[in-house]
Amino acid sequence: MPGDILRWMKTILVIDDERNIVELLRLYLEKEGWAVISAGDGETGLELHRRHEPDLIILDLMLPRVGGLEVCREVRRRGETPILMLTARDDDVDSIVGLELGADDYVTKPFNPRALVARIKAILRRSSGSARGGRPIEVGSLRMDPRRREATVDDRQLELRAREFDLLMALARDPGVVLTRDALLEDVWGTDFPGETRTVDVHVAEVRRKLADDGPRIETVRGVGYRLLPPVREPIPDRGAVADQAPG
Repeated sequence: MPGDILRWMKTILVIDDERNIVELLRLYLEKEGWAVISAGDGETGLELHRRHEPDLIILDLMLPRVGGLEVCREVRRRGETPILMLTARDDDVDSIVGLELGADDYVTKPFNPRALVARIKAILRRSSGSARGGRPIEVGSLRMDPRRREATVDDRQLELRAREFDLLMALARDPGVVLTRDALLEDVWGTDFPGETRTVDVHVAEVRRKLADDGPRIETVRGVGYRLLPPVREPIPDRGAVADQAPG
């Protein structure tokens, strides 16, 4: 594709060694009007990333020459190019490691191409600065500033990825209210496709870890979803009881 076209189109870099996956993605991505470049191994993928500076990377974890996790680490070292991971493993460990290295989201193979496109659109919206703003929100020791995209617990800055910030913001907007996994998926990921709610659980686990013991607790409501527990308020003492206890 000519370089002058690539300059104004959104460019997606697909790094995957399965040719059928690459062609399936190319079909759906080009239908959305995006330019697609691809690499079949991690080393070539990193070179294409350096040369073309794509708007987003779709990254398979199981790659020859340079593995997906190493590619993720190097891309994040270079800058903030959004990364959507693909993994054939139905195992949270790879996904969590990838998220910790800086990936924005992940999809497990086999995947619904329409759901994946919806994920990409949501990531691109956030990366272009169109995420929803608003006034800062405080829930106990947690303070979130949606305009600055900053979150703190007391004086401790939380190092949240974009999706983690949006997830915590969704819970913090309504502390104590139970949000279903489907509701969170639609609000945070911008899609209501079924079968993807496991990604919500993985991201919640990461947010919990980063909140640690000094932040508000995210409670699991079994079979329903999650809620951010507001701080427990100290009971207001009864004035009559206080007067009775006063020294005579």
